[in-house]
Amino acid sequence: MKKKISQFVLKLMGWKIGNVTPEIPKCVIAVAPHTSNMDFIIGKLAYTAIGRNTNFLIKKGWFVFPFNIFFNSIGGIPVDRDRKTSITDKMAVEFENRKKFQLALTPEGTRKRANKWKKGFYFIALKAKVPIALVALDYGTKTVSFLDTFYPTGDVDGDIKIIRSKYNHIEARHPNQFVKTV
Repeated sequence: MKKKISQFVLKLMGWKIGNVTPEIPKCVIAVAPHTSNMDFIIGKLAYTAIGRNTNFLIKKGWFVFPFNIFFNSIGGIPVDRDRKTSITDKMAVEFENRKKFQLALTPEGTRKRANKWKKGFYFIALKAKVPIALVALDYGTKTVSFLDTFYPTGDVDGDIKIIRSKYNHIEARHPNQFVKTV
């Protein structure tokens, strides 16, 4: 039911699903570009439209009644930024304890212009020993596509440079806020 509704809403919005890779039971999903709040809605609809479920991190402040019920139901995981706990370690434990866990993150870490990507998505995948599914939201073609599956090597800067380059042909909702690699 959720799959059909998501497909209908995406189509109504003028969006389509492009390339879809085989499902990986455990992975970090790097979604880019992220320049608008609409990115979350489109990404969540698209992933549900292909019959998959993903989790995502969200500020703990959103987990108050009645929002907590909604965010729990769609895969939200509260993050307390005030506590000095390692989200990387916490997520690695989640991957270890579950048979299936797909965690969607936006490497830019903000909707604003980000010259450097946050590395948390990479470190979570590396520590959990899971691949990174590269997913693009292309506003130019209104297509959500899987670009590649990337396996972290431990060369953080080199790997992130390769990952970022995969998004160079993608158009953001606000193109001036998406920094492409050269």
